[in-house]
Amino acid sequence: MISQLNGRLIEKNPTDVVIDCNGVGYAVHISLYTYEKIGQEEALKLYTHLIVREDSQTLYGFFDKAEREVFRLLISVSGIGAGTARTMLSSLEPLQIRDAIVNDDVATIKSVKGIGAKTAQRLIIDLRDKVLKLFDEETIAPAAGNRNKEEALSALEVLGYPRKQAEKTVSNILKKEPDLSVENIIKTALKNL
Repeated sequence: MISQLNGRLIEKNPTDVVIDCNGVGYAVHISLYTYEKIGQEEALKLYTHLIVREDSQTLYGFFDKAEREVFRLLISVSGIGAGTARTMLSSLEPLQIRDAIVNDDVATIKSVKGIGAKTAQRLIIDLRDKVLKLFDEETIAPAAGNRNKEEALSALEVLGYPRKQAEKTVSNILKKEPDLSVENIIKTALKNL
């Protein structure tokens, strides 16, 4: 099993990268989350997960261990393959997926292309206990900020902004100032959208 790659970035695309490790170029599938985190670094370290099938060997790369663990949890659920797990990690950050599972947030999980209500519910039921064991329980309290975020997103949707665009903007705002009120989140988001 290839657990990590440490080498020189040769090629970078939104869905995959090529890393040169001592003369061997590894093609690695990545999520948009990892793509954004990589930046323009030439020296690159990715945590990996190798999937071996009868007709292929596919290497998936992750910027950090938390993303890799979420990926492994996702593919353990019946009906969720590596492609769907990568799509989820491209649409939502690993911590957003974790919070959605812990807080029974079916709507957030359903917002990912290819995931329906039944799959979202199965994912929550199958993974809640595993997620709680994997991550510190202290860091997973349903915070007031989560409610504020949802209220702000609903308001921005009513104002005509696409959900994904609004969600990205609001997430960035809350990273910088997690204790903002709903009103201030909306005001700041309107300046940035």
